[in-house]
Amino acid sequence: MADPSKRWALSDRRLYLCTPDRSDLDRFVEECIVGGVDIVQLRDKHLADRDLVARALVVQRVCAHHDVPFILNDRPDLASAIGADGVHVGQDDLSPREARAMVGDHALLGLSTHARPEVMAAYEGEVPVDYLSAGPVHATPTKPGRPGTGISYVSEAVSVSPWPVWITGGVDPETVGDMVAAGARHFVVVRWLTDAPDPGQHARDLRQAIDTHISQADSSA
Repeated sequence: MADPSKRWALSDRRLYLCTPDRSDLDRFVEECIVGGVDIVQLRDKHLADRDLVARALVVQRVCAHHDVPFILNDRPDLASAIGADGVHVGQDDLSPREARAMVGDHALLGLSTHARPEVMAAYEGEVPVDYLSAGPVHATPTKPGRPGTGISYVSEAVSVSPWPVWITGGVDPETVGDMVAAGARHFVVVRWLTDAPDPGQHARDLRQAIDTHISQADSSA
């Protein structure tokens, strides 16, 4: 159960795992966190509510052990019921205001954006979120039918948003350099870890690439 008095800070967190359910969920999440993941979201659109709660509790326990925030996708009602650290909603889900009313003031609330007008709408509407995701920069099977936004959207989203912006879509050690150069400092990863034969090592490789590029960019600024 999340501590309702705790308010998570996100500015220094870099690597956000978004994973569906899987048979080795607890071991997988554990290995990813040890490798450098510092936020975890469970995103599974196919589980019945009872099963989703059961699997969310598995991830929540692992995250709590490592002092890493656990986010549940799309379901603020279930996130509130189990005391998750936060919830993430998309443009077609419940509105951020409705989600905030369900999860309370101390929970993290994230919102997906795919174009500058969506970022501006959140900002100008004073939407009560804690972070945005931006992308997918590159088209990805995890978002079927959604084209890539391109690297220019990274710069746009980061320059406009008053909240931390987490970049999605094609994040791996080869692509993060261009994303960092465009202003990104926070990254969401799915397939680089979920498809990895050694997710712990893949997490270490990706986290090292992120930290190295950010260090170089900040030192030359």
